[in-house]
Amino acid sequence: MTDSLVLLDHSADGVLRAPVRELVTLGRTLGTVHGVWAADGAEPDAQTLADLGALGVARVHRLSSTGDLHVAAVLAEALADLLDATGAGLLLATSSFENKEVAAQLAVLTGAGVVTDADGLAVEGDGLVASKTVFAGTWNTRCAITSPLAIVTLKANSITVEPAERAGTPDLVEHASTASAAAQRVTVVERTERPASGRPDLGSAHVVVAGGRGTEGDFTLVEELADVLGGAVGATRVATDEGWIGHDAQIGQTGVTISPRLYIGVGVSGAVHHRGGMQASGTIVAINSDPDAPIFEIADYGIVGDLNEVLPALSAELRRLRA
Repeated sequence: MTDSLVLLDHSADGVLRAPVRELVTLGRTLGTVHGVWAADGAEPDAQTLADLGALGVARVHRLSSTGDLHVAAVLAEALADLLDATGAGLLLATSSFENKEVAAQLAVLTGAGVVTDADGLAVEGDGLVASKTVFAGTWNTRCAITSPLAIVTLKANSITVEPAERAGTPDLVEHASTASAAAQRVTVVERTERPASGRPDLGSAHVVVAGGRGTEGDFTLVEELADVLGGAVGATRVATDEGWIGHDAQIGQTGVTISPRLYIGVGVSGAVHHRGGMQASGTIVAINSDPDAPIFEIADYGIVGDLNEVLPALSAELRRLRA
């Protein structure tokens, strides 16, 4: 068993990101869980601390630094200090672009073993073994971490969230760090919050509806179906390159890697670079007018038809069932 630090990702207004609860649930199976709250302008309120206590977090470390914690190098140094102070043998974080950069820099500082995009973690013998899919989701691998310190980033929707048997209120402990001159060479000049869409974050959504070339640039029906299902909207590289939707919606090897419980591809051909980012989805539904589209090879359910006819009917039926 090993004590773990869980990086408590949160929005600008202090709301915990949904995948954090998965990290805490996983960490609890390995030992005592400590949360790490980066003091970047937002603070954990009483309800957030109560929620973390219900999940089994024993202590929350409020991490501050003389540098800007939005800079990966500064956050990595602060985490290295905290890991040394607590003696924890594991750092868990959500598998975001930002956290993977922090993980890499932290590993350089500490000599830790790193596994990114993991979907499971367990103690085996004297060490930790992480599971993950590779090669566009076609291979399942097991990665043994042999170093004393492990850093693991976990894909969203990999762990079923469960409350702790005994709930409590975690202690809030201050931990201040001094950033080196090297870490502060990068300066954040400006931060612009992404406009809220009312939909869940693409990387952590349980349901994703993705549009491809077949939409011909009109994502109206894709967005309507996503809203009916309470899901996120994604896209292929072609759709983002054409400017039909923002690049932050791109799913694939050069975009966001997702593993929702339900993925619906609308007008998506299923090119290998897109499949690499969504093939780990729980259930895959493909809607395409081309019966030979490669996405049907990996789909659990397929509909060959015109999306302009299929999507309105599907949205209407879902509304009827929910009424």
